[in-house]
Amino acid sequence: MASSSTRKRTRKKAPANNAKVRLVSLGGVGEIGKNMFAVEYEQEIVVIDGGLKFPEEDMLGVDIVIPDISYLLENKDKVSAILLTHGHEDHIGALPYILKQLPKPVYGTKLTLGLLEGKLREKGMLADCELHQIRPGMKLRVSKNIEADFFTVNHSIPDAVGICLRTPAGLVVHSGDFKIDHTPVDGQVMDFARLARYGEEGVLVALIDSTNAERPGYTQSETKVGETISEVLRLSDSRVILATFASNVHRIQQVINAAARHNRKVAVNGRSMVNVVNVALELGYLTDPHHVLTSLEEITKLPPHKVVLLTTGSQGEPMSGLSRMAKCEHRQVEIMPGDTVIFAANPIPGNEIFVSRTVDNLFRLGADVIYESVSGTHVSGHGSQEDIKMMLNLLKPTYALPVHGEYRMCIHFQKLAAAVGIPRNNVPIIKIGELWEFSAEGARHIGSVPSGQVMVDGLGIGDVGNIVLRDRKQLSQDGILVVVLALEKGQGTLLAGPDIVSRGFVYVRESEDLMAEAKTIIQQYLSEKGTRHEWAVLKAGIRDVLGKFLYDKTRRSPMIIPIIMEI
Repeated sequence: MASSSTRKRTRKKAPANNAKVRLVSLGGVGEIGKNMFAVEYEQEIVVIDGGLKFPEEDMLGVDIVIPDISYLLENKDKVSAILLTHGHEDHIGALPYILKQLPKPVYGTKLTLGLLEGKLREKGMLADCELHQIRPGMKLRVSKNIEADFFTVNHSIPDAVGICLRTPAGLVVHSGDFKIDHTPVDGQVMDFARLARYGEEGVLVALIDSTNAERPGYTQSETKVGETISEVLRLSDSRVILATFASNVHRIQQVINAAARHNRKVAVNGRSMVNVVNVALELGYLTDPHHVLTSLEEITKLPPHKVVLLTTGSQGEPMSGLSRMAKCEHRQVEIMPGDTVIFAANPIPGNEIFVSRTVDNLFRLGADVIYESVSGTHVSGHGSQEDIKMMLNLLKPTYALPVHGEYRMCIHFQKLAAAVGIPRNNVPIIKIGELWEFSAEGARHIGSVPSGQVMVDGLGIGDVGNIVLRDRKQLSQDGILVVVLALEKGQGTLLAGPDIVSRGFVYVRESEDLMAEAKTIIQQYLSEKGTRHEWAVLKAGIRDVLGKFLYDKTRRSPMIIPIIMEI
């Protein structure tokens, strides 16, 4: 076996010229979600992906989080195209918001664009967007000096591709989300030959999916899940309810195939699941030759052993189909004793508590729940350590950047790269907003650009920031007190109040003594300090004295809002 030093010597270098390419991540490094990368050569910028991520626990009331694209807006004339690797939300979910501000041509595969079109149609934007279909193997001139190649990769959604950008400085290869699957459901194996050709040509920078860099070995083939699901259907004499990611079309296809094999009908539940299935059927990525797909209404008329129900809710999302069934809130489906419920997905970090709660509720209703990762009902769509090593050995990059992973995953990626002969200094762990420059002469961090996260709350985009979230957190923890008083105009004499309204702090009817003391504290303050001050001074003073009193009495710090009226 060749040593790492030998492999290092045979690794091809980028062309020796003075050309430089710059890279900046606007999301998707050091985190899972909102993937977005910009590749810049001189006055040209090509963007890869535009995804969202779901809010963290402390982002109260926030619907989704999208990348901050201020840098792209500042350089709007330089941006020539947005290239998409695949159709998952964390890669295309922010585009309806991005394209409204940055109307640039978008290039993606057939299914990816099909899913994006549905989002744009919902927003009434489809007619105004320029979408171009690409296919693996094609070359595309995306700007004066940058050409894009697209190559097939395997992932948990069909039509996933990686992207090679040919620049005067050298090749920049983005793996997309990938794993190595030698027996994919659709028969489309990763294009190893093309990757090897890139490696022989000389890759300057490779951006590699590092999600599973902690996991040893190879990621199993998706077909293994199909075998397990088929066996569950064969052995079960009850209704089978299977929850998975709506976008995992390959898994949905295997459920349809297994249902046909065991003479069952399949109904689909959950808005996102219905949308994806309809798009995939229309575009030919799902097939139902035995006509097993039916409606929720129809399966209620069938005996349990003839039914499979595909639903959303594999992450325990509170409003998802399976969660509502588990809480007996679903209008059409009721969990019955003896039902077999399969979680065909592992919890995303942070969702474990929601999944556990749903599993408990299902067991309480008498269901048999299959949910452990060892059950064989789920395999990851991301490559493990050996997959990543193979990708690195095929590409032989001078520089390798871990993307699509949290910080610990990036550290593990550095070790994997070192194992195949890439020096640690050539595997920088970049942060969101950092601008890096790569050339045959080296790599260096040359500055930072405006970046971060934009929170979407209802129709508001970016109007919820840290101050608003801090207020929401305080309200959720300690509630609010509104202090109302009336002063005589011109004289400042106290005419009425103070009256106190409490919400989320204490139950007033059981805390009359506390409220009476609070009023007395305010009256004493006004008597001592007088009422002819500026209102801002009076309000600040009321907040201070009342806040200190309430904390001493209750160890709580409610939000206090004084309202002063002049009569």
